[in-house]
Amino acid sequence: MDELIRAVLLRDVAALTSADQVRFQPPDDDWRNAVANLGKSALNVYLVDLRENRALRDNDWQLVFDNGQPKREPSPLRVDCHYLLSAWSPATVTQAIEPTLDEHALLYAAMAALANADPLNPSQVYPAGSAALGAVDPLIRDADLPVQIVPAEGYPKLAEFWGPMGANSRSKPAIFYIVTVPVAMTQQLAGPLVTTRIIEFRQDGDPSSAEQWLQIGGTVTDPAGAPVAGAVVTITGTGGRVIDAVATGADGRFTVGALHTDGYAIHAAKPGVGTADKTAALPGRSGDYDLKLT
Repeated sequence: MDELIRAVLLRDVAALTSADQVRFQPPDDDWRNAVANLGKSALNVYLVDLRENRALRDNDWQLVFDNGQPKREPSPLRVDCHYLLSAWSPATVTQAIEPTLDEHALLYAAMAALANADPLNPSQVYPAGSAALGAVDPLIRDADLPVQIVPAEGYPKLAEFWGPMGANSRSKPAIFYIVTVPVAMTQQLAGPLVTTRIIEFRQDGDPSSAEQWLQIGGTVTDPAGAPVAGAVVTITGTGGRVIDAVATGADGRFTVGALHTDGYAIHAAKPGVGTADKTAALPGRSGDYDLKLT
């Protein structure tokens, strides 16, 4: 997130021409010395606080597939990252030089840059196919991250913030900038999926009248084990009669019902990915109707 904010500022603030003009260390005496040695105005972007955004809390679980294995994944935790951006000039105050004006101008340009990048989306900041974009966590690579720029309530502890920042500390105006980011939670094994459901109908008290109908389900995966959406699964019965044909969902899953106790051929295909075949006698003991395309 730090690098993403730096990229926005370097892209859109004309006064910032090198990465060393946007730094994330505490704005203390060491920082003041660094700016003086730099000889150019600089922005300090300091992560001052982290808080869960409870308004965006979602307790739902999602079913995901890892190499064809079903897992439960809780919705990401949403965390507000609180930044304070302050502008610094290396110039010394003289009768003719007023560095504060330069700092205020830099603050204005930074505020405009952050506002123009609302919402914050890495794919809109970094060039497509670039190494910088590839290094971004896939969870947020193409996500619109909510931001708040100078919220009305301001940063409530600004005086306390500047107090410990060195012997020469002076209170300075700062942009209060909040970015809400998702934090991925740990996946948990969901357990085996139900692949066979048997429904039996019979007349009361007459076991010989029993008639069974079966529903089966499975997952179609590609050669690497990833679920394949939109694959067509065809069920063929005795004599080559097509019983049903269904498409897999986004999770690669398919279900077929209204089957009798019998032997069936299962064929899956997805153009550009491959095909797979399997035979099954229903009801089967293994309950394995998964197909891997090759």
